[in-house]
Amino acid sequence: MPTRDAFNWISSSEPVITPQQAAGHDLVSVKDPSVVWYGGKWHVFMTTFDAKAGWTMAYKSFRNWSQADAAPQYMLDQSAIGPGYRAAPQVFYFAPQKLWYLIFQSDGGGSYSTTTNIDDPSSWSKPKNFYSSMPQIIRDNIGQGYWVDFWTICDDAKCYLFSSDDNGHLYRSETSLRNFPNGFDNSTVIAMADPNRFDLFEASNVYRLGDSGSYLLLVEAIGSDGRRWFRSWTSPHISGPWAPLADTEAAPFARSNNVHFPSGAWTKDISHGEMIRAGNGQQLTIDPCSQNKFLYQGLDPSAGGDYGLLPYRLGLLTQQGPDPLDAYCVR
Repeated sequence: MPTRDAFNWISSSEPVITPQQAAGHDLVSVKDPSVVWYGGKWHVFMTTFDAKAGWTMAYKSFRNWSQADAAPQYMLDQSAIGPGYRAAPQVFYFAPQKLWYLIFQSDGGGSYSTTTNIDDPSSWSKPKNFYSSMPQIIRDNIGQGYWVDFWTICDDAKCYLFSSDDNGHLYRSETSLRNFPNGFDNSTVIAMADPNRFDLFEASNVYRLGDSGSYLLLVEAIGSDGRRWFRSWTSPHISGPWAPLADTEAAPFARSNNVHFPSGAWTKDISHGEMIRAGNGQQLTIDPCSQNKFLYQGLDPSAGGDYGLLPYRLGLLTQQGPDPLDAYCVR
């Protein structure tokens, strides 16, 4: 197994996706990307902040990252997903039902919509909630935090739903593969906790590491300098326990001190993002044998003020090998 060592991202792009104005909206940021490759195109779902209406979501598709910013942007409030508070999307194809799922946070906590056709953003269904109410274990531990950032991953038998509370707790619920998306209500546990809430803040991702039999966990932290960055752990099971991989500011998964910006550092925050997956299914597999990429949100280091109005943009990290995931490469 690998030692606790830093990743080395050979480069970050300049922003690849910036807000596009849309009728009836005043967009100031794009955030929280989720991305899959399907049908010869990238499909990106993201949060946008509308200065008029608050948090909502948008979609783009394109063949090459050089085309991403200019690609048409579809506001998902035009679909049956509808207007209102929607944020932090995650997309995957759930093969047992032959449906695409879009997971996101809403006033009901974790919600989902489905479609049979990811190419048609107008086809997403009316949202449904995973939980009937906030689980008691979260009520008991959330303090002054917020219940955010819902993330689903499945194995051969079960599906797991992760979430965070901005108060140092990562939660996990589970249901059977057959019962998904139902059955999460009475299974929530604390998957990980940290006495410093900023060290285990939000934006968790969990991935299957190829055919290694192991999983990768990423969680966003707020560093000693106030900047966002990612910690990482691995485990032979989605349910843990999780062993540190690159989880310190000196040896991070992704932080401004291990990212090279060829054109100058347009951001000092490496915030809510997603690994580029090896497939698009519910097992969320990434290839530890490849040159990994990570789509993330960043912003002008001089920006400040109200969180919603921060001008986040999306950038793309490219991994320089060797890196700690090489130990999980099975050829």
